[in-house]
Amino acid sequence: MAKTTLRARLRYWFDNTMAKGTVALIGWLGLVSFALILVISALAMWITPGEAGTDGWPGALWLILMRTLSPGKIASDTGTAPYLALMLAASLGGIFIVSTLVGVLSSGFRSKIEELRKGRSRVIERGHIVILGWSEQVFTIVSELVKAHASQRHSAIAILADKDKVSMEDAIRDRVGDTGRTRVVCRTGKPTEPSDLDLLSLETARCVVVLSPQRDDPDAHVIKTLLALTKRAGHHPPVVAAIASSRNMAAARLAGGPAVHLVDSEDLISRLIVQSTRQSGMSVICMDLLDFDGGEIYLRREPALAGRTYGEALHAYRTASVIGLRRPDGVVLNPPMDTVIDPADEIAMIAEDDSLIRLADGAPETDDRHIVSVSASAAGPERTLMLGWNERAPKIIRHLDAYVPPGSVLDVASDHPMAGGDLVGLANLKVNVKECDTTDRFALESLSVGLYQHVIVLSDDRYDPHHADTRTLMTLLQLRDMQRTLGDRYSIVSEMHDENNRELAEVTEADDIVISNTVIGLLLAQLAENPYLSQVFGHLFDPEGSEIYARPVEEYVTPGVPVTFPTLIESARRRGQTAIGYRLSEQATVPPHFGVVLNPDRSRAVTFRKGDHVIVLAEG
Repeated sequence: MAKTTLRARLRYWFDNTMAKGTVALIGWLGLVSFALILVISALAMWITPGEAGTDGWPGALWLILMRTLSPGKIASDTGTAPYLALMLAASLGGIFIVSTLVGVLSSGFRSKIEELRKGRSRVIERGHIVILGWSEQVFTIVSELVKAHASQRHSAIAILADKDKVSMEDAIRDRVGDTGRTRVVCRTGKPTEPSDLDLLSLETARCVVVLSPQRDDPDAHVIKTLLALTKRAGHHPPVVAAIASSRNMAAARLAGGPAVHLVDSEDLISRLIVQSTRQSGMSVICMDLLDFDGGEIYLRREPALAGRTYGEALHAYRTASVIGLRRPDGVVLNPPMDTVIDPADEIAMIAEDDSLIRLADGAPETDDRHIVSVSASAAGPERTLMLGWNERAPKIIRHLDAYVPPGSVLDVASDHPMAGGDLVGLANLKVNVKECDTTDRFALESLSVGLYQHVIVLSDDRYDPHHADTRTLMTLLQLRDMQRTLGDRYSIVSEMHDENNRELAEVTEADDIVISNTVIGLLLAQLAENPYLSQVFGHLFDPEGSEIYARPVEEYVTPGVPVTFPTLIESARRRGQTAIGYRLSEQATVPPHFGVVLNPDRSRAVTFRKGDHVIVLAEG
């Protein structure tokens, strides 16, 4: 092996020093400047001692320093040729040093600005919400959290995604707008890398939200992120994550551990579509519960209600609607009316804001004269038409099979190659599959749509979300025009991806439009504020136990006479149900609430008419 020379070692050492960046370069320039000043000063004191200054070495050093930093002074110098030559050398050295210093500083500042632009600095916050990943849901989540934090002076949302920091900030500014008192901090990095997670100060965060990215196999990315959080050294707060496919839930639970609260997006949207099919306005009711406008769900311990029954607690608040209890063994919605409230129980309720929750001074007045007890008649077999197909369709059909009476029929019309697959073991539904282009008017007319009670329009997963929504809009327009032309009447429930298309879809007057991305985003925002609400929402969408129903008002009170909401509560209570609001048919097409009123004013009397509905929690 060849022997390493001293020159090679020195050069290697010099290269390593220079590689340390701007500070090292400035240090070398300082060293060169000191050497230049020292050498020129020594030569001036030796060759021209009379002209170098009367103050000895200090004066000579100061004189040469000024010539080095201000090369322009050479024009005003006078003296002997050796003295001027030394000053010229100092000025030329100064030109080199100053120009190099300016270049180094400029390059250093440019590098620092580029580093800041990349978003690689550490977030220093406390009590902030962390969002890992990027998708369309991020705009819904940020918008909702901004509303939730409107009254807080210091709140922050930190976002980490494998995107350019500036482009993320621009997108949030364009889609969300003014964030008020809430700071939104974006950082560029991979949520699957523990070193990048360290940028977000997870130890001091309140909650972590993991988004499902808009790419192939999104659950793999979510599960890898959960593994990175689990394996990362140090504490992290509760984690909320959305899983796109139900079959990956078990793996996600194992990866995230006990601190993760998972949202099964596929199952949730499937249940909501089925419930909306059978009860018009269900998606609006659920979105009202999920967003931070109007009524929200709160959990609150109320010592004054300990020892009283759940039925008595229904009338206990004047500004909130009780919906259930959170007990040490879990959440129960609409429990039996004689359930005794324990001191350790938390009351689950709907209220505009937790600061506005007030107990009533006494029992409210109810008008027993207008309380009726009309039972709903048993429904016969139903006919439902499903237009389109996607990977959620089999789960939707299985959930629908659990609701419909025996002998019901579901016809699937689609040109999707997978339409009708994986439908073994249905108990109540008979499924028929027909080849059909759901955007073609003549193909739709050949289906005799007027023979069905319900129509479900699914988003085709063979197309990108925007194009799929466009095809859905075309189908809805064709159906609505056919209804007007033929005089048929059937409920229409549609699935869409983008909230921005809702206003366009409202022209079609569909009975319900389920915006899948928005629903999941709203739920994640709610769980980010209070992860324990996952139990409440899980029960709301679970077919076991009590669910949300919109039932005809004439089954509860006499139409045509003014009644207050406590009278509705009392009528529902006598049936073992919990009333949480109502829907007015005359406003059913008026956005944004489409006639839905949750947790109404208890002092206001409303005159209901046939076609209006009472929104209750009840067992099917």
